[in-house]
Amino acid sequence: MNADQQQDQAEIGKFDKLAYQFWDPNGDFKPLHALNPVRTAFVAGRVALPGARLLDVGCGGGLLAEALAKAGAAVTAVDLAPGMIEVARLHALESQLAIDYRCADAAQLAVSEPGSFDVLTCMEMLEHVPQPGAVIATFAALVKPGGSIFISTINRSSRAFAGAIVAAEYVLGLLPRGTHTFERFIKPSEIAAWGRHCGLILKDMAGLGYDPVTGLASLNRDTSVNYLAQLARPA
Repeated sequence: MNADQQQDQAEIGKFDKLAYQFWDPNGDFKPLHALNPVRTAFVAGRVALPGARLLDVGCGGGLLAEALAKAGAAVTAVDLAPGMIEVARLHALESQLAIDYRCADAAQLAVSEPGSFDVLTCMEMLEHVPQPGAVIATFAALVKPGGSIFISTINRSSRAFAGAIVAAEYVLGLLPRGTHTFERFIKPSEIAAWGRHCGLILKDMAGLGYDPVTGLASLNRDTSVNYLAQLARPA
């Protein structure tokens, strides 16, 4: 196992241990519960979800996958943390939602189901992988011509270090300490460049704000901390 694979396993294990808390709106994933309606609206406002075949990569316990399924998409959702997938399956069963959850790597699907999805979403995952550019190339291989890829991640900026690590993890305790590594944060320009390299076009971008005092999330023009991006594969 090389260094990147060891780091990947460490990241997977980190979230696997927290799986049982995923659907607690006041637990360690509280910020995700606040962000989820905003992320869902960003996707739904830019593509037609009813009837669309959609892949959610790094789905965790299924928060976004369930919202997109309720919006009418036929959702396949993958994650490498077995505990998260089990939690997601159980919650979907309770919610009576037909979501195809798989403990699988997106790269595996790119081989077995290339060009199969109208929409691909990947929220809060790219900053946890060692080679995000290669992951975006995998995403490009998974979507159909004319399809869209939606990514949310964190900018590698001084404001992000102060807000997403120092404040969120150490001062306010919004996230477990060690959740993020600053060096893995991603600049919007890097997302655009990696996309161009594999034939994708950056169509839209927005800042994603979260107020820990009110617990409210919103879209804005400030991409210096959290942001959402839409990449498209030309038809």
